[in-house]
Amino acid sequence: MKSFGLAALLAATPLASAHYIFNILIVNGKTMGGEYAYARKNSNSYNPAFTNELMNSNDLRCNKGAKPGSTPTYTVQAGDKLGFKLFNNEFIEHPGPGFVYISKAPGAVKEYDGSGDWVKVMETGVCKGSPGTDSNWCSWQKDRLEWTVQKNIPPGEYLVRVEHIGLHQAHEGKAQFYIECFQLKIEGAGGGNPGPLNKIPGIYKANDPGIAFNKWNNPTSYVIPGPPVWDGK
Repeated sequence: MKSFGLAALLAATPLASAHYIFNILIVNGKTMGGEYAYARKNSNSYNPAFTNELMNSNDLRCNKGAKPGSTPTYTVQAGDKLGFKLFNNEFIEHPGPGFVYISKAPGAVKEYDGSGDWVKVMETGVCKGSPGTDSNWCSWQKDRLEWTVQKNIPPGEYLVRVEHIGLHQAHEGKAQFYIECFQLKIEGAGGGNPGPLNKIPGIYKANDPGIAFNKWNNPTSYVIPGPPVWDGK
């Protein structure tokens, strides 16, 4: 079901059709609840946060205003395919990379502020050709980012951070960050050692090639920002 409030905001703001919120959980192809059922609600709605606001801010974890609270936690299994779908039947209409990071909570994830260690578990970048062509990005015109939970992930409660970085204004120092955190309990046999471990903030710098990127200058390659993806072992 569409959110009337968000739909009204979209209608009122011409540029909003290219903005988005990853706030609907899909598990093995099935929608689990509605908007924000298991995602922490941010205060900037569908609008992005920009490079100069986030690089050294705790808001880089889960977005502006997204704090521990009463958001429920959903239980999934290691090996499940998860989708983090955009609200209002929107599509990703900015060129740029997408990521999923996880942080294991020391107790109940609903009380966790994300100050612990984070691991990148999924990334998506350019699928073909030049990164200067929007349709060459793997996430272009998709309605979600997806992550298949690694089989060896240690069981527990996690903040699952979903992120897309819009690069169309990155050459002006205005990379657009779209971030949401889901609260998930992951069950399974475990046995893996996720890494490398990172703190957020700390995963990016404003002058990283993948953040201060000029898509308008006929680029031939793109360097994905942040740490490497966990190999699942």
